[in-house]
Amino acid sequence: MNKVCAVFGGSRGIGRAVAQLMAQKGYRLAIIARNLEVAKATASDLGGDHLAFRCDVAKEHDVQNTFEEIEKNLGPVNFLVNTAGINRDSLLVRTKTEDMLSQLHTNLLGSMLTCKAAVKTMIQQQRGSIVNVGSIIGLKGNAGQCVYSASKGGLVGFSRALAKEVARKKIRVNVVAPGVCLSITEITLKMYTSSPTAVYTVTKV
Repeated sequence: MNKVCAVFGGSRGIGRAVAQLMAQKGYRLAIIARNLEVAKATASDLGGDHLAFRCDVAKEHDVQNTFEEIEKNLGPVNFLVNTAGINRDSLLVRTKTEDMLSQLHTNLLGSMLTCKAAVKTMIQQQRGSIVNVGSIIGLKGNAGQCVYSASKGGLVGFSRALAKEVARKKIRVNVVAPGVCLSITEITLKMYTSSPTAVYTVTKV
């Protein structure tokens, strides 16, 4: 079976580094970003038959179309990495509502939408891995970053809940943040219950 990895926000920074690692591991990469030209340049730099796609993760229609195109050109997604994110640092009393919404839509809703699309395919395959890139700010908070902290903190809660939903389908869900790794993994299925046992670990790196 083809190994296909979709990296949202994969054209630069952490996403680009993840794409390079996954390419070395033999995955066919879908590099997704809002700037298609930059995404194409990243895909080209990786060599091989990796492809680039344009998508605004805050728009459900964009996300759905992107997954359809990935499956058509590369195959079903086995590995999803969400690194797309924005930050608008400001004290809460000075933050515009539109800046609140843009951060929440991209950093939290965007990952929820890509996970929703990916999980549908992963359930059919009875396997898959999802990595959501959060931030230590989402765990500890920081003055001037209330909204960003809320969006990344929400991502942790979302990922923990999703991990419990899909563990029985052999799908792993993890959250990774600079300095902290929250690993959300199924350990075992008890014979007397339909709910999987999950473990959450926090490891400094």
